[in-house]
Amino acid sequence: MKSSKNDTPGQSRREFIKNTAIASSIFIVPRHVLGGVGFIAPSDQLNLAAIGSGGKGISDIKNASVNGRERVVALCDVDFSGSAKQSVENFPKAKLYADYREMLDREKDIDAVTISTPDHVHGPAAKYAMERGKHVYVQKPLTHNIREARMLTEMARNQKVVTQMGNQGASNPLLGMVQKWVDSGKLGKISKVQIWTNRPVWPQGFAFPQPDPSLKPDALNWDLWLGPAPEIPFTPNLHPFNWRGWWDYGTGALGDVGCHLVDIPFRTLGLHYPLAAECSVGTVFTRMWTPDYHPEGCPASSFITINFAATDKSKSPIEMTWSDGGIRPSRPDAIPADHDMGGTNSANGVLIIGENGVISTNINDSSPLMPKLYMNDGQKEFGPEKEDMEEPEYGHQRKWVDACKAGFGSKEHKELTSSFDYAGPMTETVLMGNLAIRSYMLRKENSRGQMEFFGRRKLLWDGDKMLITNLEEANQFVGRIYRPGFEV
Repeated sequence: MKSSKNDTPGQSRREFIKNTAIASSIFIVPRHVLGGVGFIAPSDQLNLAAIGSGGKGISDIKNASVNGRERVVALCDVDFSGSAKQSVENFPKAKLYADYREMLDREKDIDAVTISTPDHVHGPAAKYAMERGKHVYVQKPLTHNIREARMLTEMARNQKVVTQMGNQGASNPLLGMVQKWVDSGKLGKISKVQIWTNRPVWPQGFAFPQPDPSLKPDALNWDLWLGPAPEIPFTPNLHPFNWRGWWDYGTGALGDVGCHLVDIPFRTLGLHYPLAAECSVGTVFTRMWTPDYHPEGCPASSFITINFAATDKSKSPIEMTWSDGGIRPSRPDAIPADHDMGGTNSANGVLIIGENGVISTNINDSSPLMPKLYMNDGQKEFGPEKEDMEEPEYGHQRKWVDACKAGFGSKEHKELTSSFDYAGPMTETVLMGNLAIRSYMLRKENSRGQMEFFGRRKLLWDGDKMLITNLEEANQFVGRIYRPGFEV
């Protein structure tokens, strides 16, 4: 929220108005007398703004407004001719901006912002907002790279702002069922987690498309869309969605759904920074004996192994595997042959594997979690196949708004399921998989004039120092280079 020298850290607007009134001995007429039943005084409303008002941003800012309970004062988007038009229709009184920096500098009364841009803008936009004392709700993945995730996590604490990442399934109450199964000890020693997805479901794994400035939509501010990425001419088939498969802008299949899938074991097993990661990727041949090489983009498929130390909940080291491109792990014996693994048609899922049985879940976005416990002795326990949500996306945005109003360090803040204190380290784990993929594609010419891939090894990670300790060249992917004006 907006603060002044008279505010205490984390003080809500409601508390500030109340304390000021008491100190001044001002008599306040009860609000229900002024406005009737259901009236919300302006001082009780948050001033909200959206950075990225189309696509997922439509529901993020709408859900944060809580059916008009809060005030949306500004909308930012690089192209209001696309899906962002819906947000303009939803909030016709909001001021419109193309540049989030201009919006945040001009609209001094903004209390909190939702950030629903392509991945590469998450970090710069969140940093700019938090530096100005704004609470932030940032879509998943929290950031484009590991360094940004660490910085935003620390900045949220230092600035005393309330934060939430947009992995809405973290607020799904059915996660409590999975947590109970883990905590009960029924599975015995847990040592393995297997995660898979049918993503990518967008074009990925081929050469970067050719620029064609003649095709740029008139309403699109291309320079602001690029943001921190290198300056290039307008390139079709990136905006508004297919940017996901290119490293300058997106984070691939892991960035798209990793925070919905990895969240389940990371949370329930109490995991922290990984110890190591290694991977392999699907190879595409469009010429005989010559594999395609497109390091600027994400591969069509990948298989990643990430290792964790034992925790109080797992009691033993954890090996987590991730596979995308529709590649699924083998079926554990405890799961019957005619049962889906994970979600419907086994398209996405998580298996938490113990010595006595297996927990199976679907992806945890707004899809049914479908938690199932299979014991090796044949006992089974299933959660519901369908979910009845009382409010959109389990109230994930609304809970963040309530915490913003209660203030930093409040009970509501501490109860958030994906504040940056949690979402930062979890996002780092997701992005560690991408670091392994990009390192896998590193190559150089050897003494025989042949291209040699030198990053295809197990990468050892020092989480506290944010450092790959056995391959210096891999550390270039911990962060990125920024265009001036968009630094993190």
